[in-house]
Amino acid sequence: MFKGIRLLRAVPKLDYFRFHRLCFALSIALCLASVVSLATKGLNFGVDFAGGILIEARQTTGPIDIAALRSTLSALNLGDVALQEFGTPNDLLIRVERQGSDESERVALDRIRDVLGPGFEYRRIEVVGPKVGDELVIDGILAVTLSLLGIMGYMALRFGWRAGLSGVIAILHDCLTTVGLFSILGLQFDLNVLAAVVTIAGFSINDTVVIDDRIRENMRKFKRMDFRDLINRSVNETMARTVMTNGLVLLAVLALLWFGGPVLFGFSFALLWGVIVGTYSTIYVAAPLEWYLAKRGRALEKEQEAEAAAGKP
Repeated sequence: MFKGIRLLRAVPKLDYFRFHRLCFALSIALCLASVVSLATKGLNFGVDFAGGILIEARQTTGPIDIAALRSTLSALNLGDVALQEFGTPNDLLIRVERQGSDESERVALDRIRDVLGPGFEYRRIEVVGPKVGDELVIDGILAVTLSLLGIMGYMALRFGWRAGLSGVIAILHDCLTTVGLFSILGLQFDLNVLAAVVTIAGFSINDTVVIDDRIRENMRKFKRMDFRDLINRSVNETMARTVMTNGLVLLAVLALLWFGGPVLFGFSFALLWGVIVGTYSTIYVAAPLEWYLAKRGRALEKEQEAEAAAGKP
């Protein structure tokens, strides 16, 4: 009879709190580096945010050789040019970064048409202005903020405010370092990367919910166990699930990064970092933070009890 596969024969007994101060220092350093880079360098926004030319075209003579066409358009020196298959192998979506003025936009559009030749049928040509890009930036920040607030509310209702606060801090850590990494490396930040950032938030909280659920179960079973030992036990008991789930996601993201091509590189790279840092933050940021908050809460309760016993108001 098939009994399933067990990755770990026995529950490990690792002390995850042993290096939590070093991990806190590393996380603070990563967040500070991200904030400094965002404040000084900013982000290398793509056409979606910075504005530019958007062309939807269909080749009437057959499927499009995107690799060859990408090399040809890059040789025009128009800045960042992104090509993407759009629907069928004959359809193409071209994004070209903003050229600086309306006249430059028209010249760039004429040069692109000359390179494409008469074999293309143009279905849509738009010039995305910087105002639209600014609105997308604001909407993107609003979307991430609302998602974080929703996650914190859910965690607080299900596991208590300490779990909600520590979980959201871990997610902020993951999202901030992901955006900061794109700023430090100068990689293009577009709507695909923004979608990856929101995905990272959901992925990160998934692990945190699993561990918090196990913590809640163990609190009922081991009522007198020290909270630090209880968190360690809960993380160890869920480690097999974490390794299998996150490992499979990592393999899928690596395949996407390798075979996805230039269009999906930013999305894949952000997810790759998110899988790694999300797993790390769940164990070494969220769990220790919850312990510190609980420890502080118990200390305040003892102070209040002592003051009440002494007859203080």
